[in-house]
Amino acid sequence: MFKPLSVAIGLRYLRAKRRNGFISFISLASIAGIALGVTALITTLAVMSGFQREIRDRMLQMAAHATVSAYGEPLVEWQLAVNKAMADIRVVGAAPYIEKEALLSASRQQPAIIRGVVPSEEGKVSVLAEKMVEGKLDSLTPGSFNIVLGKELALWMGAQVGDSVVVMTADGRSTPMGAMPQLKRFNVSGIFEAGYNEYDKGLAVVNMHDMQRVLRMGDGVTGVRLKLHDMDQAAEVARDLAVSLGGPYRVTDWSSDNANMFRALKMEKTVMAILLSLIIAMGAFNLVSSQVMLVTDKQADIAIQRTLGLTPLSVMRIFVVQGTLIGIIGTVLGVVGGIVLTLNLEHILKLIEKVLGVQLLPEDVYYITGLPTDLQSSDVIIIACVALAMAFVATIYPAWRAARTAPAEALRYE
Repeated sequence: MFKPLSVAIGLRYLRAKRRNGFISFISLASIAGIALGVTALITTLAVMSGFQREIRDRMLQMAAHATVSAYGEPLVEWQLAVNKAMADIRVVGAAPYIEKEALLSASRQQPAIIRGVVPSEEGKVSVLAEKMVEGKLDSLTPGSFNIVLGKELALWMGAQVGDSVVVMTADGRSTPMGAMPQLKRFNVSGIFEAGYNEYDKGLAVVNMHDMQRVLRMGDGVTGVRLKLHDMDQAAEVARDLAVSLGGPYRVTDWSSDNANMFRALKMEKTVMAILLSLIIAMGAFNLVSSQVMLVTDKQADIAIQRTLGLTPLSVMRIFVVQGTLIGIIGTVLGVVGGIVLTLNLEHILKLIEKVLGVQLLPEDVYYITGLPTDLQSSDVIIIACVALAMAFVATIYPAWRAARTAPAEALRYE
């Protein structure tokens, strides 16, 4: 009794049994369509966010959160960069490195990135030691000229622990016959598996001092790799460190180094969200149909309400309320269904695999052992708002038609 009249009538229309059951069926179809669209959209975006997080985490297990280097030349005073970086409380660890493109040759040839590291310092910036499947990272002692290969790289070249690998770099040396590429034989002392194809197939690790001797860099390095407490602060830390270092130092962060990949992932997620929003739009179109038929069915009621003094705006508000409530019900059901489905998606996947007798996500193909999900509250809120907005817009035309009903015309044949 405390509700406005238009709201009370709209709620009454929602609860009342209609003479035309087909209208009720279309209303239920509208609710189901909106709920299904919201559920599908929430679950899909959660899975895509989960894969994006999985890729990022696996990549950053081996890559630096931020990197300090020089402009086009070896970084000689790298210890200063380490000291400056460690003075920032947001930095967990810092370690020098050398990185060079090279051609590796064993049974077969394969291009790869050669990274020179200090084994005792590498644990401060990566988990390479934990990813060893054969041998140990400590085998990369100075002067041993040992090399650790990614698992896929070793398989592709046909190399195993104990074999030798020839590393050829483009930094040539002058000879009487002209410039010759730099060649050096390394012994395979270990194999690692990072779970990220870019590193497993394209990275080899040696001792930094051995790399300095091969490349004749003296005490210079390519740069200093940094690990932070919070990887999301990498851009801010890189900016502050660049200001404090000044001079010839160049500071980059992981988000800028891999901007193209993460921009592509974000674009893919956005396009998928737009496409799946069409399911919600279909439910909204059904809502338009049900509301138009409801207005036609309630012509006499609308005429009586108008003769009793109800204004066209109030009549319009009745059907907006009634249609919006259908949208709210569908959205709430969809949000609940999406959250429940996302939280139980891995169990459902295992059940499907057990029933069908197939493995939908083979570990050797996708490098994962399950279906990663990342349910973000911001995505859920945006999806719910979009669904409610579509439902509200869908009620405007039928409600406008109801407001234009002429009482005399509607009651002529009653």
